[in-house]
Order: sequence, then C-alpha cells, then structure tokens
Amino acid sequence: MHFLEFEKPIAELEGKIDELRHLSDGGGINIADEVRKLEDKVDKLLRSTYAKLTPAQKVQVARHPNRPHCLDYINALITDFTPLAGDRAFGEDRAIVGGLGRFRGRSVVVIGQEKGHDTDTRIRHNFGSAKPEGYRKAQRLLNLASRFNLPVITLVDTAGAYPGVGAEERGQAEAIAKSIETCLRARVPLVSAVIGEGGSGGAIAIATADRVLMLEHSIYSVISPEGCSGILWRSNTNAADAAAALRLTAQDLKELGVIDRIVMEPIGGAHRRREETILALGNAIEDSLESMRGQDGGTLITRRRDKYLAMGQKGLS
Repeated sequence: MHFLEFEKPIAELEGKIDELRHLSDGGGINIADEVRKLEDKVDKLLRSTYAKLTPAQKVQVARHPNRPHCLDYINALITDFTPLAGDRAFGEDRAIVGGLGRFRGRSVVVIGQEKGHDTDTRIRHNFGSAKPEGYRKAQRLLNLASRFNLPVITLVDTAGAYPGVGAEERGQAEAIAKSIETCLRARVPLVSAVIGEGGSGGAIAIATADRVLMLEHSIYSVISPEGCSGILWRSNTNAADAAAALRLTAQDLKELGVIDRIVMEPIGGAHRRREETILALGNAIEDSLESMRGQDGGTLITRRRDKYLAMGQKGLS
C-alpha cells in the first residue's frame, strides 16, 4: 500500500499490525487480541481522517496510484468488451480507451481515459493525457452510439489534454471543442463518471453528459491546483490555497449544480477497497441509465442543452 503524507499515523499502526502478525503467541500476550485492538484503532483513525479531508488532500487521494482506473472498471463491469481503435484520420491514441460491450445485460459504448498502473502502462497510455486523435476517436464512438441507439458510459480520469507541440499542431483545441459538441448532440443517454482527476477541457470533452457522477474523493476543475498556483502566485507553493479556491471537490460541485450525484467511497478511499468502489459506481451508472430509459433522442438533446445553459446562467447571476 502506498501511503499519502497525511496518512503517516495510519501507516505506523498498520506497520505494527504487520509486525504482530509475524509473531507467535508468548509471554502472556494474545497476538490476535492485540491485532484486533490495533485494527479498531486504524478503522477509527481512517474514519476521522477521511471525514475532514482538505481540498488539497482530496487532490492527493484522487491521484493515488492504487486507485482503480478506467480499465479496472471496464474489466469488472463490462462483459464482451470489444475495443475499437483509431480516429480514421491520423492514428490511435491509447490514452483514451473505447469500444462496445454489455453493461449488466445492456449493450453500450464505453469511452474512458486510462492512466496506467505501472511505468510501462503509464507510458503506453501517456498518463491518461489524450492527443487530438484520442478525442476524435471519442467523437467517432459517440456518433457510432447514436447511429445504433446505444447508451454511452464515459469514465473520466485525466490531469488534462496533452499539451505538446504535435498535439497543438494537429488541432487539440478544435478536437476538444468538437468532442463537447458531439456529446451535446448525442441522441442516446450519456452517463459520465469522474473516477479520479477531471482536469480541464481534457475531462469535459467526454463529460458533457446527461448525468455526471463523481466518486466521493475525486476532483474536477478547470485547471490543476499546481497550474493555478503557478499562474496566480508564480510558484507551486500555493497549490493548497489554489485547491481550496477552485472548489474542485465532489461536495463543492454538487452544491454548485455542476454534477448530479456523488458516489460514496469505502472508508479510506477507493484504493483500499477497489472491488467495493467499482460495484458502487456500477450501481450508480445503472440507476442513471434506468432513469433515462425510453426517452427519445430529441428530448435527450434538449434537456442536455438546457442543463448546461442553466449552469452558465446561474454562474452569471
């Protein structure tokens, strides 16, 4: 287990538990009882710590390397998954994974950003930062879903779109804008879930949905705290202040009406009980899709458009 900075007291207790488990009973000490007492302490400490996380600490949890990623959700929730590659214009972008499959018996199109879980996979998937061809692949899959009347599930987990020179030369801004437009014009139910980081236009390109869900300790913002700090304070040292000012937590965004539902994580975060988190998100996605069953394409487009126009009007008032 990788422990975050604020989890050091928890790490110390869990280290003691590991030490005790390697000891045999002796000297009048019941090892099992001692382990149980320490586990109770860990549970209480986890509850108290995660009940009062600051925005900056939530950023750390959202980026936790052991947190389940896009492919973990696809492997657990989507059966008969058939990945589709390429944008039919330039090439394949592995930062965005997409394809056809079945979600609890229902045929769907799935699109998600994959960060990778070790050095090799992180490099292969470019740390979840997509290039224009990735967003054009997403557009292709969204249009495919509309053509065959298949609901769309998107899984958002990116620090932002890839900022390289090549990506800009190939039209990064246009690709993101076109993806947002394609989401708004999709004639099928569209459910998006922020499972880790939701960074800037790179996230909203596939998250302009009928229902936007966020895991309890995920984040969603126009810029990273470090980027904001660098612009406003000319230094990364104020990233914690930036995180608080950005209102990037699921709780803030639900209050602001930017997202529709918060999916609770197990005590201690998604990285501690991955299967439980994946099941909870699957249930939330199923509820969201069920709420839109039978709605025609025109109604979905109109309601989706009105939803995002209302956000802008609320922000201006």
